[in-house]
Amino acid sequence: MDLNTIFTARRSGAEQNTIAPRSAYQRDFDRIIFSSAFRRLQNKTQVFPLPGSVFVHNRLTHSLEVASVGRSLGSVIGEYLADSFKEELIEESRLFYRYNLNNVIAAACLCHDIGNPAFGHSGEDAIASYFERNENSLKSHFSDKEWSDLVNFEGNANAIRVLTQQQVGKDEGGLKLTYTTLASIAKYPCESSAKDFSKLDLQRKKIGFFQSEEKTFEAIAASVNLIQMSKKPKIYRRHPFVWLVEAADDICYNIIDMEDAHRLGIVKTEPCEALFKSLIESVNADDMPRIKRKLEQITNENERISYLRAKAINSLINKTKEIYIQNIGAILDGSLNQSLLDICGKNCDALEKIEYYSIKNIYQHRAVVEIENAGYNVMYELLDHFIPSILKKESSRKNYDKMALRLLPPQFVYEGGSDYQKVLGVIDYISGMTDNYATDLYRKIKGIDIGMTV
Repeated sequence: MDLNTIFTARRSGAEQNTIAPRSAYQRDFDRIIFSSAFRRLQNKTQVFPLPGSVFVHNRLTHSLEVASVGRSLGSVIGEYLADSFKEELIEESRLFYRYNLNNVIAAACLCHDIGNPAFGHSGEDAIASYFERNENSLKSHFSDKEWSDLVNFEGNANAIRVLTQQQVGKDEGGLKLTYTTLASIAKYPCESSAKDFSKLDLQRKKIGFFQSEEKTFEAIAASVNLIQMSKKPKIYRRHPFVWLVEAADDICYNIIDMEDAHRLGIVKTEPCEALFKSLIESVNADDMPRIKRKLEQITNENERISYLRAKAINSLINKTKEIYIQNIGAILDGSLNQSLLDICGKNCDALEKIEYYSIKNIYQHRAVVEIENAGYNVMYELLDHFIPSILKKESSRKNYDKMALRLLPPQFVYEGGSDYQKVLGVIDYISGMTDNYATDLYRKIKGIDIGMTV
């Protein structure tokens, strides 16, 4: 890929570029911050249940931290690209990489989870499995590609929809972000029928866009010159900026989930410290003497873990830069098939130990499994309350169908559209819910709580 042609200030919704003190990419960041979809991340589960006496990360705080790490990665890689490819870059490109790549990566990191439903990955599972479990009664309403979207529902593809779709009664183009920022979140740039169930192809492990956003994604791909691998089904190679967004996310959840678990008492101080020290030493051994001297001055356990967490993240940022530079050729031609943190893990036993420890002691902890089970059931039942009714012809709807559909806000009701559009409207509503709102609505429609909502 040509570094001169993989970025653009053009926006979804065909908005004309405007002159402003902020760059187009800084405005992307600000538009995301002020969006209602971003605010709702405050009450969406990251890993641990949100209620409790100890504050843990939610999707919003996680996204802010990923954006911070992403900005650092964008800065160091931007400088590298501006310097190392200066003979090949035009002046506009040199300025972009030196001063604006960090803004693109930060904006993309900020919205990388914006399409994730409530209750983490169990919310995604509930949506996909709802259609799988009701195939006999539902599949006939959809084309094969539409059905593939539904049974492979994925937060990454939903993010493109949330950020770009025109809801009923609203403006065209969604948040009107630049195509550069949108391309930077497309970890899996393929349609659902191209999904690689063997998971051997990193770029097709999941899906990147629904049929409803096919034309939008084609416009994104064309504007930043994504390499197209296949037209039928549509498969593209990742944009070079995606690797940095993915790395920022991987760095944060690997390290910060451990810190959260420590604050909750799930992970003891000694193994947590040992894992973090081992990681820092394996990627940045020269810094260890100073770190050990600093730790001698800190006696508070939470503060010790916070300090080591910061040092671990900084070490991984530096290692990610090194790996990105080593693999720049494969990144630009689209042939790289491992995430940057996976490459790091192959040469760093400490990172693999943290991942293994987290799976065994954190992600399988009872509190996490309980919220995943509860979230799955809440989301499944909400879908079952609305979808059978929305799929009936208006003339065939019984009173209970009409009562159910009155709960749908008007921007999510596509009565004149296809069954696919109608169902996506319901999914838009339910996937956008916070944990608390989804739970509250579930309790009310099931008669567990009865009272007035104003």
